[in-house]
This record gives sequence, C-alpha cells and structure tokens, in this order.
Amino acid sequence: MKVFTRLCLLAAVVIAPSSPAFAQATIHGDLTKDWAGQKALLVGLANAMPEDKYGFKPTPAQRSFGEHVLHIAQVNMMLIKTLGGKTPEPAINMKATTKADMVKAMSDSFDYGSKVIAEFNNTTIQETIQAAFLGPSTRARPMYFLVGHTQDTYGQMVVYVRLNGVTPPASAP
Repeated sequence: MKVFTRLCLLAAVVIAPSSPAFAQATIHGDLTKDWAGQKALLVGLANAMPEDKYGFKPTPAQRSFGEHVLHIAQVNMMLIKTLGGKTPEPAINMKATTKADMVKAMSDSFDYGSKVIAEFNNTTIQETIQAAFLGPSTRARPMYFLVGHTQDTYGQMVVYVRLNGVTPPASAP
C-alpha cells in the first residue's frame, strides 16, 4: 500500500505542473484576457439599452448613455496609440448618432486594442513608454488604466439601463 501511495504522489508531482490549471500566468496573457472581457461586458451592456434610450440622461449635467459609449471609444483610442504599436488606427466615427454606429465605434476601439496588445509579448509589454497624461509607464499601464476607466464608466451606464427597466446582461440570471 505504501508503494502505491508513493507512486500516486510521484505521479501527482510530475503531472500537476504540466496541467493547464498550473500554467504560468503572464502580464501579457492576463492583459489579453482582461481586455477581451472588457469588450464583451461593455458591448453587451451597450446592446442591451434600447436605441430610443441612447439619449437618456439621469440629470441634465450628465452624459447621455450614447455619449458614454462614444467616450469609451475616444479614451481607448487616445491611450492605445501611446503603446507604439504598428497596427493602423481604425476610422472611428466620434460623431455617430445611431446605436449601431456608436456600438461599432466602441467595439472597433476594443478590437484596435486587441490587435495592438497582440503585437507585444510578456517582455515588450513591460517596456517603458511615454503614455499621454500617465507619464513614463510600462505598455501595460495605459491598458490597465483603460480597464479601470471602462469599469468606472460601466458602473455609471448600469445605473442608466436600470433606470430604464433593463437588466444588465452581466446581472441577468
């Protein structure tokens, strides 16, 4: 019995590190996954809001829902291009007026980010760049700033959809 137990433990020690559950995480890999998750979350929320509610503002001083969608696209584009990627910037319609065009603008900005991130690896994503108002930063820092910015804006947009009787897709059962 002791021999069997020892063989099982030896097999676990040999097999476990090669298991996907024990795969080495990297900053680049985490950023790639997190960026894709941001796109799915925000595009899902933008699609959930009815088009006739894209002009909705909880108070006159706030952005409309549609303005939030375009704001995300605008800030994404501004910071992604500071990474120094070779992927050409997409033509983003920052004057979009329809839901479809606004969602496309935001979605295209996330796609641009995915393509630029893919140009780098775990070493080059950590190289120092001059990142707009962030100053000297690794390439990963502006992207994580964008994840935080997008989460902040998502929180505001969730209130807008809930005030209009819509359940955010991420909160749906």
